[in-house]
Amino acid sequence: MSAAVDWLNGLLWGSVLIYLLIGAGFYFTFRLKFIQIRHFGHMFSVLKNSRQGDSNGVSSFQALCTSLAARVGTGNLAGVAVALTAGGPGAIFWMWLIAFIGMSTSFVESTLAQVFKTKDQHGNFRGGPAYYMQFGLKARWMGILFSLLLILAFGLVFCAVQSNSISEAVESAFNVPRWATGIAVVAITALVVFGGLKVIASVAEVVVPFMALGYLAVALVVVGMHLSELPAIFAYIVKSAFGVQQAGAGAVGYGIAKAMMEGIQRGLFSNEAGMGSAPNAAATAAPTPPHPASQGYVQMLGVFVDTLVICTATASIILLSGVDISNGMEGVTLTQLALSSQVGSWGNGFIAIALFFFAFTSIMANFYYAEINVNFLKESDWAIRVYRVLGLCMVMFGAVAKLQIVWNLANLAMALMAIVNLIAILLLSNIAFKVARDYNQQRAVGKMPFFDVRKFPDLKRKLVPGVWEQSGK
Repeated sequence: MSAAVDWLNGLLWGSVLIYLLIGAGFYFTFRLKFIQIRHFGHMFSVLKNSRQGDSNGVSSFQALCTSLAARVGTGNLAGVAVALTAGGPGAIFWMWLIAFIGMSTSFVESTLAQVFKTKDQHGNFRGGPAYYMQFGLKARWMGILFSLLLILAFGLVFCAVQSNSISEAVESAFNVPRWATGIAVVAITALVVFGGLKVIASVAEVVVPFMALGYLAVALVVVGMHLSELPAIFAYIVKSAFGVQQAGAGAVGYGIAKAMMEGIQRGLFSNEAGMGSAPNAAATAAPTPPHPASQGYVQMLGVFVDTLVICTATASIILLSGVDISNGMEGVTLTQLALSSQVGSWGNGFIAIALFFFAFTSIMANFYYAEINVNFLKESDWAIRVYRVLGLCMVMFGAVAKLQIVWNLANLAMALMAIVNLIAILLLSNIAFKVARDYNQQRAVGKMPFFDVRKFPDLKRKLVPGVWEQSGK
């Protein structure tokens, strides 16, 4: 079993997914004319009115915070450390690259999620890859496959992975038994998730900005202590990415391949661009401006914040500390050691607390994504309640278990999710391009963009009635 999973992971992550992910990212980037550069400032402008929502959906800001809750997790603290120890400093460059092109991928998938969203049995907006596969491609079977993979990866396994990271960090910093941490995390999670999706979004709206800004503030202190060394660190990262630091030709080839694989894998796990997870949050928003592309810009910003800001902060803390990344220490323990060496012993506890918030909000968002896809499979309140109980069991299991095989299964499910989603958004990308063009044509003449479905007669036939018609009135 373990050998088969390892072989499949090597095949998918080592070749298939790398080519598909990078190829799709560059294709979207060129077709959207480098939207992540041209409209960089507009990503922030959209946030001005992003706290407005309505009774059918959460606000754009809540959708952003929910997606950031999933993105900003162990990948930003432990994952960066793993990438550095396994792939060397060059892995950070590939994380940057996958985030840069992933911004356009995130724009496309989040815009499509908004276009093809629907309403659930309670009148709330729902959507995501499963829905644009069903309505856009007329392939419900593909949506079912994606939903099952997402529920397995995010709804179950990643909840265990996140709680495992919490219990490990708390045990290391405060000597609290893992089982005790597990019970506490389960109890707090239950209080939030049994309140429903809007409660999860409301909690994320408060906690995510607080935790991200607090962590960045400490990272800036460390960077400030070594400001003169920062250019050399960035140069070191770029040189390592292209094998300049290695001695022989064989070492160069292996070093580049290892850095690329680790950087792309950890980058995708962290920012989730193209994986099909964030569109589940994007679809639940009642966006301002009332146009699908506005949520595309908001979610594009999420990729930037996650990888190009927060992951870079972690990499800077580790590399500026001078800690030997080849000393056998890895994961969050390496990040704790690096920070403690700079700010004193309280850094160990700070990372444990930061990881608790990062991982806990990821657990909340994982429940959010999974419930949307459970609803896609069967629109039923009891099905949601059954899932919540199973998810909480996985949180407890993760806090006390050894997770290597579970983590490998999660990597496999994540790779398959991404492949299914990337195929779907490539097939539907022309719709996203047309919607983006309509949005920016309205902006160019000074209008507040709105989505008038009458401009898209071929598309209108595929949309769920009653979701977008009001925007064209």
